[in-house]
Amino acid sequence: MEPKFKVIALGCTGGPRESDISGYMVYPIDNPDEALIIDAGTLLNGIIVAGERGNLIDFHCESGALTAVGEVFLKKVRGYLISHAHLDHIAALVINSQVDSGHKFIAATDSTIKDLSDHIFNNVIWPNYGSEGREPILKKYQYVRTPLHEMVELPHVKFKVESHRLSHPHDYPSTAFLLEYKDSYLLYFGDTSPDVLEKEKHLAHIWKRIAPLIREGKLQGMLLECSVPDLDSEQVIYGHLNPKMLIQELRQLELEVGGSLNGLKVIVTHRKESLLRQTTLEQIVDQIRASSDLSVEFIFPMQGDRIPL
Repeated sequence: MEPKFKVIALGCTGGPRESDISGYMVYPIDNPDEALIIDAGTLLNGIIVAGERGNLIDFHCESGALTAVGEVFLKKVRGYLISHAHLDHIAALVINSQVDSGHKFIAATDSTIKDLSDHIFNNVIWPNYGSEGREPILKKYQYVRTPLHEMVELPHVKFKVESHRLSHPHDYPSTAFLLEYKDSYLLYFGDTSPDVLEKEKHLAHIWKRIAPLIREGKLQGMLLECSVPDLDSEQVIYGHLNPKMLIQELRQLELEVGGSLNGLKVIVTHRKESLLRQTTLEQIVDQIRASSDLSVEFIFPMQGDRIPL
């Protein structure tokens, strides 16, 4: 399948190292000047690392006062999609907001925008850079609510987005975003429980939604979390996938498609680090590779990677 998007991994892990947590820059191959950030646990530091690795080469930057990193951050990034307001998905959005350019959007579900407005950009924790909420309202960012199961246009870009509910711990809502650009699609998952542990089968609904796109060759790939390795015990995980659950869910997708996933690219995100000598990052990679018999191309990004999809 010919790539239609580029993804730059600004932050790949689920912590605890604060310089490399969930954040991805996505842009169309034919229009890198309309880049989106999907989640922003790490943001500016990830762009710096990508620049040091030579992975900002798609962006035409003027030889003016701004560095290339500054021009990409301030001028090429048009807005943000936020899956949920947990700190590991918004920390850099908050910290970097003080130097960000104005007139960008923050797109999210109503509940996520409410969390940002009530608890983050509220003139207590941080200045209110949003477009609503507690006075004074500085309006650096325009809040854009994305309704569930409805493809809507985003401002300042040619992307459309469709939001889908995900289960996270204690009924806290997370979001999957299905992006569309010129009839090509990319799917991003925020944090999610497997359906087997939840009453509402949100993932099954998403698999049904994207199965026709896979059959038609329109889904370029997905970014799907796998936070912790499989354990020797039967200890239950909450709010996240492990390798066993990830493979089970992709098998459900394969059943829904009614055939091979045909080399579907799956970028594995949110792998949590540990302070052990054998890191959980390595365990997750090894366990997924050992247990998968699916026709899926798994990609395990490192910070600063530039991935065509």
